Formats: sequence, C-alpha cells, structure tokens
Amino acid sequence: MGLGLSACNNSPYPLGAEKENTLFMAFQERSPRYLDPTASYTAPESVYAYQIYEPPYGYHYLKRPYELIPRAAQAVVRPYYLDAQGHRLADDAPDNQVAQSVYELKIRPGLKYAPHPAFARDAGGRLRYHAMTRAELGDKRSPWEFAELGSRELVAEDFVYAVKRHASPRVEAPVFGLFSEHVVGLKAYAELIRTENAKLLKGLPESAPDKPFLDFRRWPLEGAQAVDKTTLRILIKGKYPQWKYWLASTFLAPVPWEVDAFYAQPGMNERGLSWNQWPVGTGPYMMTEYSQDRRHVMSRNPNYRVDTYPCEGSPGDAEAGRLADCGKRLPFIDKIVATSVKEIVPIKELFKQGYLDLPEMDRADWGVDFMVDKTDSDDVAQRFDERGYKFPLTVDITNWYLGFNMLDPVVGQGDTPERDRRNRKLRQALSIAIDWEEGYGRIFRSRGGVAAHGPIPPGVFGSHEAQLGQAGQVLAHNPVTHKLVNGRVERRSIDEARALMAEAGYPDGRDVSTGQPLVLNYDYMRVVTPEVKAQNDWMIKQFAKLGVQLEVRATDYNQFQDKVMKGKHQVFWWGWFADYPDAENFYFLLYGPNAKSKHEGENTSNYENPAFDRLFRQLQTLEDGPEKQQVMDAMLKLVREDAPWAFGYWSYSGSAFQSWLYNGKPGVVVRDATRYLRLDTAQRSAKIAQWNHPVWWPLGVLLVGCGLIFWRTRRSFMLREQAAAPGYGAPASGEQVGSA
Repeated sequence: MGLGLSACNNSPYPLGAEKENTLFMAFQERSPRYLDPTASYTAPESVYAYQIYEPPYGYHYLKRPYELIPRAAQAVVRPYYLDAQGHRLADDAPDNQVAQSVYELKIRPGLKYAPHPAFARDAGGRLRYHAMTRAELGDKRSPWEFAELGSRELVAEDFVYAVKRHASPRVEAPVFGLFSEHVVGLKAYAELIRTENAKLLKGLPESAPDKPFLDFRRWPLEGAQAVDKTTLRILIKGKYPQWKYWLASTFLAPVPWEVDAFYAQPGMNERGLSWNQWPVGTGPYMMTEYSQDRRHVMSRNPNYRVDTYPCEGSPGDAEAGRLADCGKRLPFIDKIVATSVKEIVPIKELFKQGYLDLPEMDRADWGVDFMVDKTDSDDVAQRFDERGYKFPLTVDITNWYLGFNMLDPVVGQGDTPERDRRNRKLRQALSIAIDWEEGYGRIFRSRGGVAAHGPIPPGVFGSHEAQLGQAGQVLAHNPVTHKLVNGRVERRSIDEARALMAEAGYPDGRDVSTGQPLVLNYDYMRVVTPEVKAQNDWMIKQFAKLGVQLEVRATDYNQFQDKVMKGKHQVFWWGWFADYPDAENFYFLLYGPNAKSKHEGENTSNYENPAFDRLFRQLQTLEDGPEKQQVMDAMLKLVREDAPWAFGYWSYSGSAFQSWLYNGKPGVVVRDATRYLRLDTAQRSAKIAQWNHPVWWPLGVLLVGCGLIFWRTRRSFMLREQAAAPGYGAPASGEQVGSA
C-alpha cells in the first residue's frame, strides 16, 4: 500500500515540509570545494560563505548603484594617510606623498560566533576538545555529534588572524598575490611562515593527512594589528582606494584561532571535519547538515546580532513591495535547504510545481530563462501569470568569455618573439570567428546578452561598452574583431580571420610545417547535459569555420579547478560575477602576479604583459576621474591586441522567485541576500496543494489489481480443495456407489 500512497504525493520533501519556515532551492554542481574563508571565491561557494561569515563591510541590499554598509564593523570608514616618516597627511594629499593608508575599524561589540565544539570549555576553563586522539575523535563526522558546544565574542584579533592566514602555504589563497602587494609586510610574512611551516613538517611525508597546528598568533604582522579588543588597524602601501571593497569579502571575515586549531587535530580532515565542510562565523546562518554532493542545510544562528531590514532603496523598490518589512528583525527564514538536482529541466519542473522557492541562489540567469519560456505560447504566459511567478530582470556587472591559457605553447605566449606573434594572430583569428551576436544574442536567448568588446562591463566607471549613438552605433568597438561599415559596427569577416590564420602558420586550419589539422582542447567547467551540449556544439562550429577541430574536455567544476590550477587547460569557458563595482575587479583577472597556475590567483588565462601590469598598479592608486579613464583606455588597447580572451558577452541578469517569497531582488555583488528574504508558508502550502492535485488513479489501479489477485488466489485454492485425490470424496472410475 505504501507504493500507492507515494503515487498520490509527488513532493520531494517529508510530509508537511511546505508549512515550515524553510527555504528550498537546488544546486547543479557538486558540493562546494572551498568554504574556508581564505580560499572560497566562486559563486556556488558564496551561497553558503556569505550567509555564515560576516566581513567588516557588506552592500546595501536594495540600493543601486551598489553602496557599502557596515556588517561586523560599526561604520564604513575613510582611511587616513601617512608619509614616509609616519606623519599624518591631509586627506587630499598628493598620491606621491602617501606612504601608507591606514584603515582603522571599530568592530561591533558583543558579536558572537555560532555554537561549535571548538569553543567548548570544561569546568576549569580549558578548551575541552583541543587535545583529542584519533580514538577520542572516533567516527564523528559533524560538529553536532560532540556532546558540548560553546561560543565566544568576536574580537579584533580574529580579523588580524584572517589577514595572516593568507600567507599560509597550507591553504589555496586566491588573492594572496594581490593582498601581498598592498598589505604592509604580508609578502615578507609569507616567507617567514613558509620557513616556520617547514620546521613543523620536518620529517613528515608530504602526503601526511595530519599536520601540526600552524598558529599565526606566534608571529606578528605589521600590516594588521588589533589596537584593542574592538579596534582593527590595517596598513596599506600607498593609496589603494579599492581596499574598502575587499573589506566586504569573506577573505577578510574573522577567523577564530580555536576553530583553526580544532580542525588541525589528527583524523579531522579524513572525517570531513574542516573549514570547507563546516565553516564557523558570526553571520545569520550556520551549516547544520552537509551531505556531500546531495544536500546542504543552513539553520538560523541563535547567536546572531540584532539586524534589521532596510527602510530605503532604489526607485521602484517601494512599488515592488520591497520596503514593506522596514525595520523588522533579520533573518526572516529559519532554515535553507539546498538539494542536488543535476539538470535544468528537473529544476524548472520543481519550481513550476512549487517545490523550489527559487531555482538556485548563485545563478543570475534563471529569470531570463523563464522569461524566454514565457514567450513560447499564450498558454504558458497565462499559466505563469496566474501562478504569480516573479522574474525581476536587470543589467548587472558580470561577463562571460572564452579564454586562452597563455602558458600553452599553441594558443599562449610563444617561447620566441616569432612564435609569440604567430600565437597572437591565432587568438585574434579565433576571436573573430566566434559570432557571439548570433550565438548568445539570437540562439541561446536564455543564456544570452550583448556582445562584449572588452573586459569592463557597462555600469562600471570607465567602460565604453554599450555606449550607443543616435543611430544605435556602438561608439567604442574592438577593432581587432569588429569594424565600422556605413556607420555601424559589424564583426570582421571570416576571410579576414582566415588571413590571420595563414599569418599564424595555419592556412585552412592546418599546420604549415606538418600539414596536420590544428586540434585544440576546449576545457569546459561542467558535465555536459543536453542543454550544455547544444552550446558546446555551437562553439565547435565556430572553430570549424577556420578549419580548426575543437575537442570538448568537459569535467565537473571541482575537477576543472584542479586542471586550471595545474595549468593543464588550453581553451576554456569562464564567467565572472563582480566582487565590487570597480574596473580593478575585472582587470585583475588579467594581472600577471595574479596568475592562477603560477600564483593561485584569479587570472585563469595566466596572461602576463609587463606594460599592462604597470598600468594596473597605477590604476589601483586612482579614484574615478579623467586620469583613471586614460589608464583604463591604455589597458584596454593592450588586451584587445593581445587577445588573451575572446571577449564574450554581457549577460542579462534575472532571478526567479515564487509569489510567496518576498523581497527578492537580483544583484551579483550582494552575496548575503538570504537574510532579507521572507516566506509566506501558508500561501506556499495552499498553492502547492492547488498546483499538485493528488493522483489517485495509481491507487485505484493498485486496489483493483490487489482485488483481482486476491480473487484469483481464492478461486485457485477452492478448486484445489474440491479436486481431492482418488479414494476420497468422488468415486474412482468403475466404482459402484452405495453399500454392498
């Protein structure tokens, strides 16, 4: 009978789950690889990291352009400046007089970490679980399996520890290269830590799973200081206006040494007890369930501070109902459940049935996808409208592109000037051949946008993208891939691309020296599903225009990360959601010292041009204005010519929300959105019941089948009872009936 009952209810959750104050969403990829605040950087990881950790700053949830607000800090502060002798300068002092910028932040008093066994103490005040043997650890695989939990107040020293930890050789720190150029003393500190780490590991094999605790409290760092319990001071070399934005990233979220020491104990990593599975912070949520590649649950942090919903926003927010919760305490939702669903179609169906409150938190294209579906027919549009789905759309600061690994001998930096010239011609030819206007302007509309002519998106100071004239002309096009024809911008012809291929040594797509066809590897960051296959097939056709064979090497995202870290990729697909609204956050993706395979940074192309790098360092000292524009334009000219990317497109951004989920607003820079969302669970429960009527016919079929089986079984039994053996009951053949 259980089978029949299950046929009546198609919900993927336990009975009554829709009535609980729980947000349901999906994730397509494997579980996040890094939730350690020093290492975590990608969009799928930010779904969890920004809800759990609380950096000094954040972004106003509703205001556009984006505006910094305090989170763990009491206020957003302006730095003060010191000269080479340590004397304080005027706020408008010339850049060449500024030796250091000093960011002095007051931390909110009374902030407490979420409960965790790392903070638990015994009656004598000693940390209870900081000297465990493997036997004492046993088979525990979750912090919630420990008998006692504890907490403590956040202090300024926890931020100091976080800055120091970027120098660790044990953690993949993607922004260490950039941070070490700006935080006073961090580069030398990394050398010191490497030496001290080597001492600790002396005699241990490199593959040893357990390593002695690397305690950063032992070694001071000049550039990060705790002045007192609630005052954090960070010293930055010269002027670096963008540092304020990094203070809103989880790279500068507090790291309590107790948790770092707890996870360094024997057997912890083997049992999945680490920062990457069980992060610890002072934010509104905490990880309470971690089932690898299946399900993750975040629950309300009982120690979270008093936090309230904003009372002002951008034009249109009040009309959209986004100010109705003004002044109410956050977060509204008790629990967030993320369940693995591998493909787009099942996610869409679960959303349309009401079993997902939003499809995915980290994807900014679901609203666009649904809006394309809505145009399929009047019936679909009517159904979507009747159900009240909300698809707010916006133009946001994000991009997608095709990159070339500059360490690769074929598509990258050549080992001789002549080889370098030829490889550059090859990249330019391929950049012309990829018709982004066709593919992501007309064919893949649900994933599409506007073709890009450089790396800086519209809406960021200094960008020339989407500057339209009276007749709809793009005023600042990429001259390598496009040209003006009768006053309009058009992509250069395939014949022009073929001419470049010949100059590169590959006429008609064949190596002039060997006669062999040119075969390139396309390293794709997702397992190929039917939806993805169409896009990859289209990309193969773009390369085929020039006679180039493109071999797709698709992996899941974690494997892709391993590949690019080792520099084993060749041609790859990539996207970037801005960390902050400044050109530096896009140009640093091409900055040499930030190379992925050399320095574990975010320059996945491993592009290195000394002239570009000099201009980038100059850019970092400049506020928005004519001088910054001039530097940006010079950088743009270099990367257009070098073509380390085939500039893709600026994607349309849009989210998808159910009618019972309130306060939803798309915004790629705002990563801590969950605390602002509010559910009407009564409305959800009623709508799910309305949209998913019980399917009773399987139960009827089962009952009829059971009845038929019962009838046939009983009939067979009765026939056997009546057909007794000879000598019993009915007479045998020839036997006379009656007595003798």
